[in-house]
Amino acid sequence: MTQLTLAEVEALARAAHTGQTDKAGRPYAEHLAAVAEGVRARGGDPEQIAAAWLHDSVEDDALSEEWLAGAALAARTKDIVRALTKRPGEEPQAYARRIRATPGALLVKEADLAHNADPDRLAVLDGPTRERLTEKYARMRALLGLGQG
Repeated sequence: MTQLTLAEVEALARAAHTGQTDKAGRPYAEHLAAVAEGVRARGGDPEQIAAAWLHDSVEDDALSEEWLAGAALAARTKDIVRALTKRPGEEPQAYARRIRATPGALLVKEADLAHNADPDRLAVLDGPTRERLTEKYARMRALLGLGQG
């Protein structure tokens, strides 16, 4: 089975998240594009860039785990997407351990956190939400051993 190209993965991710918006009300695909670009800029390879496009797809119910299992993607890309998919009731420490234990996942999560914590993105949120998210992202960076943004 021929693997999906990055352009095909991008198109799938954009279509899967159609109509979804981020906390600031922006089209969700903008976040996916920013994370994919962040991975590329950090030296990520095509498997990691594909995972960046898909990193929230299962968690957000945009695509199913069954779809992911059968998709024409590298096993490493699927492993990264699964590692980044938060599970109901999962402790942040367990989530961080899984990311650190999955080859290639930490770089994708780093790019995700960098975009989530972007001051320009956070500036449009109300104060309490901005503070809560800033603290949440800082805690996750610490759990992942990434230090300060």
